[in-house]
Amino acid sequence: MPRSRPAVPSPEPADSLRVWFRFVRLNRRVTAAIGAELRAIGLSIPQFDVLSTLTEREGLTQQELAGRLYVTKGNVSGLIDRLVEAGLVERRASPGDRRSHALHLTGDGADLAARGLAAQAAYVERTLGQLGLDDLAAFEALVLRWRALAREDAGPAAQGA
Repeated sequence: MPRSRPAVPSPEPADSLRVWFRFVRLNRRVTAAIGAELRAIGLSIPQFDVLSTLTEREGLTQQELAGRLYVTKGNVSGLIDRLVEAGLVERRASPGDRRSHALHLTGDGADLAARGLAAQAAYVERTLGQLGLDDLAAFEALVLRWRALAREDAGPAAQGA
């Protein structure tokens, strides 16, 4: 099914700095929009990040979770404390390491994560999902190329980003 395309003004010749600023502004707009969608179901973006990450891989330690979220363990610690208090996440003893705990979603946490993922998917479909398949494939290729250049520029420490 062909998708409608919003009218786009004819751009000036490509300029990497202008594209960068547009990308940053778009990121802020999208983050604000998805933040509002998540707040409507009772989640902040950081809380959703934790819950959605744990839907992908339960049993992570706080250190592993912090690494996946690109934040410090200290940033994750208080957030996990609040999610545990809310009954959304539980800490379980890590097999083989008495000093760390594995993080797991509770039933309520899994349900809320699923609602957040559904809200995110609906927003993406209403926006990015309106691009034609060729445009979407071209955009993905550009994002992957840009990511590779950013990783190369950052050196070996950033290769997993």
